Amino acid sequence: MATVGVDASGSVSAADTWRDPKRFLWLLGLLVPALPLAAWGLVGLTGLRLFWWFGLMAIFVVFPFFDRLFGEDPTNPPESAMERLEKDRFYMWANVLYIPVQYASLIVGCAVLMRESMSVVDRIGFATTIGTIGGIAIAAAHEMGHRLEKVEVFLAKVALAQTGYGHFVAEHNRGHHVRVATPEDPASARMGESFYRFLPRTVFGGLRSCWRLERTRLARQGRSALSPRNAMIQGWLATAALFGALAFAFGPGLLPYLLLQAVLGFMMLEVVNYLEHYGLLRQRTAAGRYERTTPEHSWNSNRVASNVLLYNLQRHSDHHAYPGRRYQMLRHFPEAPQLPAGYASMIVRALVPAWWFRTMDRRLLEHYDGDITRCNIHPAKRSKLLARYGAAAG
Repeated sequence: MATVGVDASGSVSAADTWRDPKRFLWLLGLLVPALPLAAWGLVGLTGLRLFWWFGLMAIFVVFPFFDRLFGEDPTNPPESAMERLEKDRFYMWANVLYIPVQYASLIVGCAVLMRESMSVVDRIGFATTIGTIGGIAIAAAHEMGHRLEKVEVFLAKVALAQTGYGHFVAEHNRGHHVRVATPEDPASARMGESFYRFLPRTVFGGLRSCWRLERTRLARQGRSALSPRNAMIQGWLATAALFGALAFAFGPGLLPYLLLQAVLGFMMLEVVNYLEHYGLLRQRTAAGRYERTTPEHSWNSNRVASNVLLYNLQRHSDHHAYPGRRYQMLRHFPEAPQLPAGYASMIVRALVPAWWFRTMDRRLLEHYDGDITRCNIHPAKRSKLLARYGAAAG
């Protein structure tokens, strides 16, 4: 506990009196990787096979309900408390403990999947539930992957093995953060670009980008891109080893369901990427370079429930402006563009392009004071969007 300090005026300093009101709420994030266990238990208790699909129900029904119930919290920790927050190891453990729960659920889930009593439909449903924990594990891995401690970076890669996205740490840190909110970034969605057009661009673009980054890095060390030190190769080998071990333990019939849950998992990551920077653009400076990334280049959300479950991922504006900050320190900026709802609700809208464009294009233009020329526009839609909104730019 901090020692109470007194400033020159005789008042107790904010650094000593402030306590994180969400401190123990962050542990609720550990309930997410237990979703497959909850699904199994609910089926056993009720006999309702619908609960094999509990992962999707949680994301698209339960999480949005709690977001609406608990609302928003735009408050920030005081600057004077930041150093103490950063050094508090409680937050690190609240994050890394996701992984043992994730892997316990994965192993038990695979055993349940291969029971003879389950139908193919039930197995597909339960595989999607397992995939949700792999997808949300990417949020936990995202936090660990930004740390300087090698153990946390290694654990991030362990978390990513379930979805076959081991390249994410290298591409996200050295690719996405450098090019974010520019046309060159495959993980920054463009105005007028539907999620379904964005998905192949970001998946394959991210793979190509990571390969180039690793090839360049290894070339500087005098090594081939095919070196076992290549982060992409390491990620693929980790996933192959994990899937091979699970198939050996529970039977080769498990492999199609492992692939299904992996695809669902990384699609969850990419749909979040889609909504985090949609249409936002860093402008060119007089020198021809892109301006520095600021909170205005990421969509933000202060929904309490989702932020607690996703390690403050929705305070994305502060994260991109200051990527070294741990999740418990991320702040709200009034100038950052705000999503109208939490990630779970916005994912539903992203899957329905007409609904998404109707919601987000208006907000995007408001953020740029009606000037569409300041937006990151999808090339195939540029003429149409300029014709529709160009008058506002003038």
